[in-house]
Amino acid sequence: MFSVQEIHQTAIIVVAAGSGTRLGYGIPKALVPLGGRTLLEHALDRIQLAGCAAQVIAVLPENDEGLADHAAHHPLHPHIVMGGATRTDSVRAGLGALGPDIQRVLIHDAARALTPPETFREVTAALLAGAHAVIPVLPVIDTIKSVTTDPGALQPHVTGTPARQNLRAVQTPQGFDAPILLAAHRAAAHWDQDRAEAVTDDAMLMEMIGERVDTVPGTAQGLKITTAPDLALAESMLSASTPKASLMTQQESGASAPLIPRTGIGIDVHAVADPSEPREMWLAGLRFPDDQGLSGHSDGDAVAHAACDALFSAAGIGDLGTHFGTDRPEYAGASGTTLLREAARLVRAAGFEIGNVAVQFVGRRPKFADRRLEADAVLSEAAGAPITVTATTSDGLGYEGSGTGITAYATALVYSPRH
Repeated sequence: MFSVQEIHQTAIIVVAAGSGTRLGYGIPKALVPLGGRTLLEHALDRIQLAGCAAQVIAVLPENDEGLADHAAHHPLHPHIVMGGATRTDSVRAGLGALGPDIQRVLIHDAARALTPPETFREVTAALLAGAHAVIPVLPVIDTIKSVTTDPGALQPHVTGTPARQNLRAVQTPQGFDAPILLAAHRAAAHWDQDRAEAVTDDAMLMEMIGERVDTVPGTAQGLKITTAPDLALAESMLSASTPKASLMTQQESGASAPLIPRTGIGIDVHAVADPSEPREMWLAGLRFPDDQGLSGHSDGDAVAHAACDALFSAAGIGDLGTHFGTDRPEYAGASGTTLLREAARLVRAAGFEIGNVAVQFVGRRPKFADRRLEADAVLSEAAGAPITVTATTSDGLGYEGSGTGITAYATALVYSPRH
C-alpha cells in the first residue's frame, strides 16, 4: 500500500507513560495484562501489522524496567524514551527522538491497545494525500450537555445542548505533518500556564495554531482502556480483534503457536523481631506459638510473601511492593493467607490460571517438618491452587544460621486458559 520511501518517512510514537491509577492494578497502565499480553504489546502488534512506519518510538514511565523489557523484546524493537510528568511532556520526549528524514508522525495511546491496523493505514494515507493533521473519530451517541456551577451552588446546571450531529469522539492514532507538529510544540513551550494546560491532545494544539484537522472513521476496537469495565469490554473484543497474522501469536507456517506456561520467582526475607517487640510467629499460613515472630509491614510471613511475589512475577503484573507495599495501610498487619488470596485473585483477573507454587524457606526456626502438610493445605486453600512448602537450614551460616532471619524462595507456574 505504501512505498518504501513513504514508510521510511513515517514514524509512530506510542505514548505508554500513564500510571493507570483508575484501573487499580498498581502498575503502569501499558503494563496491565489483557488476555495474557500487556496493553503495550497489543498496541505494538497492530502497528507491526499496519506496516506504515519505519520508526516506532515507545514513550515509557521513567525507571520502569518491566515495561521496557516487554518493549525491547517485541519484534518491532521500538526506540525507547522516558516520558514526562504530563502527556504533552511525553509526546515531546517522543518527538525529540524522531529521525531527520521523518515527514509524517502518528501519535498513538497504548491504552487504545486494540486499535486495528487499518486505522493506522487510513490516517497515514490521509497525510500522504496532503492533510496536515488527521484524527479517527466516532459519532457521539449520547446527548451532550454543557454545564457550569454558580458560586455557592452545590450542583452544576445545564447551559446548553450542542447539536449531536456535529459532535465526534476522538481516538488515536492522530497523524500529523511532522515539521508542523514540531513547530507547534516549540511554540506551545512558551505559552502561559493556563493556555498550555488547556491543550488536551495534539489535534487541539494544531487547531490552536490555525491548522485544519481532518478526520477518518474510528472503530469500536479503538476504545481507551481506562477503568476496569473498559478492560472487561476489551477482553470481550479480543478474540475478534486479534490480528490473524500476528507474528506474536502464530508461527510462520500459519499454525497456532503452542501454549507456553509462564514461570516466575519470588524471594522474601524477614528478620526475627527484636525481643523488646513481642510478635507472634506466622509462617506458611501457620502460627508457631513457641517462636518469636518476624518483623514486617504485615505479619511477616516470608513463605506466603514469596509465593505472592512468584505469582506476580509469572503473570508480569508487578511485585509484592506494587500491590501490598507500605503505602497501602489497609494491608498493615494482614495475614500471609490474606495477601496470598488477593494475589491469586489479581493473577486470575489478569487472564491467568495458577498451575502450582513451590516454596522453600531457609532458617533455624520454627521446627517445620511435622506441620508441612498442614501448611500445604492452608496455603493451597488460600490460593485455590496447589502450593507445597519445604524447609532447610544453612548449616549455621549467615543470618539464617544464626537464627536472626528467614529467607523464602518460591517458583510459580501460571498459564492462560484462553489459548
